[in-house]
Amino acid sequence: MNTKRIVITGGPGTGKTSLINELKNRGFICFDEVSRDVILEARKEGVEQLFLTNPLLFSERLLKGRQLQFKAAETATSSLIFLDRGIPDVLAYMEYANETYPQHFIETSKNHRYDAIFVLAPWETIFESDNERYENFQQAEKIHEHLLATYKKLNYDLTDVPFDSIENRANFLLEKLNLR
Repeated sequence: MNTKRIVITGGPGTGKTSLINELKNRGFICFDEVSRDVILEARKEGVEQLFLTNPLLFSERLLKGRQLQFKAAETATSSLIFLDRGIPDVLAYMEYANETYPQHFIETSKNHRYDAIFVLAPWETIFESDNERYENFQQAEKIHEHLLATYKKLNYDLTDVPFDSIENRANFLLEKLNLR
């Protein structure tokens, strides 16, 4: 089956997970954000915020997890998979942190192409910090800019998801994909 991989991206606290959960509730197959698992695993190893203490190691783990998700979509029994973030997000966060990274990060992003990218912009009204999110709203805005630049540099067409209720955001996405 030729499964289409649809990425939902944006800075922290933009509603990605809520949108993914809404799509799951509607019966779509969705892959959750990998970074929370990486963060929790690092905490078990005694590191509170791995991205802040060792951004390259954190990003290597993210890259691996997102590659596994990309590959898992190949064997999916659905023609459509939604992903909470894509491989290029790793590059964007490294750029945001002004960190260097190996060439294989770029090659991996180029060699794993997604079918559509939907972007959720920073929205201060819904922004919240939590146990895994260390960024404030101003940092979320900067990360958003790096995400846009990274995906554009990789020649993706980006679709902005408007500020609205979760239900209407999901409807918008599905309409853009001709699924409504």
